[in-house]
Amino acid sequence: MKAHRVLVHTSIQPVRWGDMDALGHVNNTVYFRYMEQARIEWLYALAQEGVGYLSGTGPVIVNASCTFMVPIVYPGDVEVRMYLAEAGRSSIGSHYELDCAGKRMAEGDAKIVWIDLASGRSVPLPDQVRAKLDDAGR
Repeated sequence: MKAHRVLVHTSIQPVRWGDMDALGHVNNTVYFRYMEQARIEWLYALAQEGVGYLSGTGPVIVNASCTFMVPIVYPGDVEVRMYLAEAGRSSIGSHYELDCAGKRMAEGDAKIVWIDLASGRSVPLPDQVRAKLDDAGR
């Protein structure tokens, strides 16, 4: 059974010719870039709300994984849906679904930890991040 997840962002990204490797499909490392881009877009939206770097804190990734289901090939677009779950004191789980033309190509996860940028030590999650989960639970 999957943990409760809240959709927080959807990103549509073009598959670039240069994303492919010698085997004719998107290189495995690029899947992490697709997930990263979705996460950055979400974090940028949070920054517009005053969360993150302006306050001297910010997110780091402490682990990431990807399950490759079907090779992605050029041309096309990748729809990356980002979900949040598993909030702790200073960390939150994120989950990603990568689809092309409505077909699931891959799924990934990354644990995000909020830190004090000066000291590198973990700090409590910003209230605005925790609210994303609370709002969805209502």
